Amino acid sequence: MERYDAYDPIAGIYNRHWGYFADRIYAVLDLLVLRDAPPGSAVLDLCCGTGQLAAVLSEKGYAVTGVDGSEGMIEIARRNAPNVEFLVQDARQLSLDQRYAAVFSTFDSLNHVMSLDELAQVFRNVYAILEAGGCFEFDLNMEEAFLQRWRGSFGIVEDDLVCVARSSRDENERIGRMDLTVFLSEGTGWNRTDVSLIQRWYSETDITERLRSAGFERIRTYDEEDPIMDGAPDCRGRMFFVARKA
Repeated sequence: MERYDAYDPIAGIYNRHWGYFADRIYAVLDLLVLRDAPPGSAVLDLCCGTGQLAAVLSEKGYAVTGVDGSEGMIEIARRNAPNVEFLVQDARQLSLDQRYAAVFSTFDSLNHVMSLDELAQVFRNVYAILEAGGCFEFDLNMEEAFLQRWRGSFGIVEDDLVCVARSSRDENERIGRMDLTVFLSEGTGWNRTDVSLIQRWYSETDITERLRSAGFERIRTYDEEDPIMDGAPDCRGRMFFVARKA
């Protein structure tokens, strides 16, 4: 199985423009999970991106490990959160010796897992590294998010960067695609990079069934209609899952 490294060419752009989500999501994690995991607990930020959430968790006193399949993202994460241990691993092949009180995967990272069998493998991997009673929290873009937002295009224009993003979806295959064309100024001229990011959406039933098959209990889901999520960032079409190890 190949490591998920699609973000390598755009790690710097991600850090500049999209890393904010992980920082802002801390309040949600605190509400749903961290009140049962006091500072000092070992926690894992799975698919940690450029490390903004890991930095916040570290500042709050948690013993944080960050894992991502992209070497480019991890390189930046080590600068953003120098007190955190970061490892390059794919969530589908996660292999860690340590046990954790909580594992998080934020900003619809697991939508990049393109089959239910592989998603089930991720869940089994997480279950194996959680402490007894440990908690797994992740969010996913659901069908509504793709129908409402994965269409059209947007652009970013800065002195050293031009980025055009074009979104599309295949409703029959439940796949969303974002094609990025990036021009980056590197002193002597402009270099072009083209990247395609692909996600798949799943039903709530498919997800919860595979969590149970992996051994998880007390599975809870939250979306924008849930009062507990009032004020949480970017919740339209997004569902948060919380599950505990037996």
